[in-house]
Amino acid sequence: MAADTSVEILQKVLENEILQTTKVVEEHLDAELQKLDQMDEDELECLKQRRLEALKKAQQQKQEWLSKGHGEYREIPSERDFFQEVKESKNVVCHFYRDTTFRCQIMDKHLTVLAKKHVETKFLKLNAEKSPFLCERLRIKVIPTLALVKDGKTQDYVVGFTDLGNTDDFTTETLEWRLGCAGVINYSGNLMDPPFQSKKKFGTSFTKLDKTTIRGKKYDSDSDDD
Repeated sequence: MAADTSVEILQKVLENEILQTTKVVEEHLDAELQKLDQMDEDELECLKQRRLEALKKAQQQKQEWLSKGHGEYREIPSERDFFQEVKESKNVVCHFYRDTTFRCQIMDKHLTVLAKKHVETKFLKLNAEKSPFLCERLRIKVIPTLALVKDGKTQDYVVGFTDLGNTDDFTTETLEWRLGCAGVINYSGNLMDPPFQSKKKFGTSFTKLDKTTIRGKKYDSDSDDD
């Protein structure tokens, strides 16, 4: 009997919470509808125009990004191209890879998906063996390494898979979260809630560099190449 009474009390509490939540939502909707009802035709037309202008501006921005090579994950042939690509885009993710490193293929798979999703950011790849000058300047010693560039400056690095759970099986969402932490993409999730299946696998120390130019000299790592 005591157990049945407890269940009934719990059910009533839950029902009451649901009713209260529903009431708040309904009141909010009623307020919004009342606000719209009180608008005259000129105000509604003005609201409509502002929304159309915002949509038009967003579409123009997207077209500008696409014209600069955003929206696809692509390889650039030389170090010189790297500097030009970085110069013309605010946010750039560049994957320094090597043909013989299997983990670079894993990174390629995830970056291909994210390039299409995050058009606001340019996604590139550059063969580390063909860019010795740039790798030396950026102190890139681990392959794969992602250089995360904002406004022409390397703000952060993703070195190997340490920040991605130290596993080859990390998800695209995990990499997306990591790029979001660096502010190099528009991340819509909760940065305080990383999408790991097991947070114990997460490497807590990022290889972050602040206010370091593309030609910076402070980056280093003692990890293995593969």
